[in-house]
Amino acid sequence: MKKSVIAAVLLCFGVQFSYADDANLAKVQSTLQSLMPGTKADSIGESVIPGIYEAVYGAQVIYVSQDGRFMIEGDVYDIDRRVNLTEGKRQDGRMRSIQNLDTESLIVFKPKETKHVITAFTDIDCGYCRKLHAEISDYNDLGIEIRYAAFPRSGPKTPSYYKAVSVWCAKDRNKAMNFAKGGAKLEQLQQVAQVENGKACEESVGKQFAAAREVGVTGTPTLFMENGQIIPGYVPADRLMKILSEKGAQ
Repeated sequence: MKKSVIAAVLLCFGVQFSYADDANLAKVQSTLQSLMPGTKADSIGESVIPGIYEAVYGAQVIYVSQDGRFMIEGDVYDIDRRVNLTEGKRQDGRMRSIQNLDTESLIVFKPKETKHVITAFTDIDCGYCRKLHAEISDYNDLGIEIRYAAFPRSGPKTPSYYKAVSVWCAKDRNKAMNFAKGGAKLEQLQQVAQVENGKACEESVGKQFAAAREVGVTGTPTLFMENGQIIPGYVPADRLMKILSEKGAQ
């Protein structure tokens, strides 16, 4: 049914009808496409602020005026409720990105009984990442499952990147991670890698690196709770358990 016919029917029943919202949305979409060509938003819609639209790209949230002229990057707070609404959207986006990671491509250190799951973006050469891994049994003993995703901070095609690829290519990836976190050199790690699976595991490292960028990881270790909340940096096992227990009770 054409819009003109729908409008006529609605008017007969006393319903006011306007295409202003459609026109505004089209302007906003046009602006976003020109700013970020080839990128598709997870959602675009009116924000809680009149005249402002909200666009969500993973963990990134931006605001655009309804005429498509102005863009705002920042946080929106509900003063009455004292809630950061933008951070809530970011957290939802991070949660989706973490959930979309291929679990089979992660290196998992699993306790006998899992009470909490943490996804940890790690760099083989990061000092605090090594400190965390040296205490991996402490986390597991408390029921915290650690799922490692690769984030070589130096970027693709660097020694740290190829160390990660070698670990992810190993037949026993957990053993290789232990070896790597113990200070093994690239040449030593390459000896434990399965060369025939090199392309597949390099793709895994590349995808995890891209996912880290998508959710805003800039340093390591960066820990993610299952709800998308970030816990930046190294946290001792007992303190991490306290954080997870408190958040789970909310």
